[in-house]
Amino acid sequence: MLESCYYKGKVEAGCDEAGRGCLAGSVYAAAVILPEDYQNELLNDSKQLTEKKRYQLREIIERDAVAWAVGVVTPEEIDKMNILNASILAMHRALDQLKVRPEAVIVDGNRFKKYKDLPHTTIVKGDGKYLSIAAASILAKTYRDDYMNRLAEEYPQYDWLSNKGYPTKKHREAIRQYGITPYHRKTFNMLGDGQLSLKFDG
Repeated sequence: MLESCYYKGKVEAGCDEAGRGCLAGSVYAAAVILPEDYQNELLNDSKQLTEKKRYQLREIIERDAVAWAVGVVTPEEIDKMNILNASILAMHRALDQLKVRPEAVIVDGNRFKKYKDLPHTTIVKGDGKYLSIAAASILAKTYRDDYMNRLAEEYPQYDWLSNKGYPTKKHREAIRQYGITPYHRKTFNMLGDGQLSLKFDG
């Protein structure tokens, strides 16, 4: 059973991101504030859930949450600031949009930059330990999947419906054959060979 909160007695937002390891597409993050002592036995790290279950839980999270929001950082921004900074910025953008102000923040992973004057804690594998981070992981993942599915209609040859922009063999073969799209992250190693004309410093 996942824990309901880390900071007892505070309005706590859980944050997580999706799409950090992708070659294409924006990085998405979500921030979720759940009611105090909230319980939901179905909530878990989004990677442990089926696609159908994630979308069912998204509706439940949006209905039950005190507040929730999704933040996005584009491929162009990722190329300018690197993916770690972009992932943290996406979480800050999600926090900015919350209709209820949190008093503390808990974040999946081990890196975060202070948000305003709020106390924060990073928790490795937090999406499998705390309900609000698990909820954030589900929102970030499903909203990013929706976005990649829309891009897949524009560029079907990259198999984004299946790989969602991650570096699969099929995705890399399409890059080799067709080159990159405006949605690819140009500073990433597209073909996995470490030295590529598509890669540039900037």
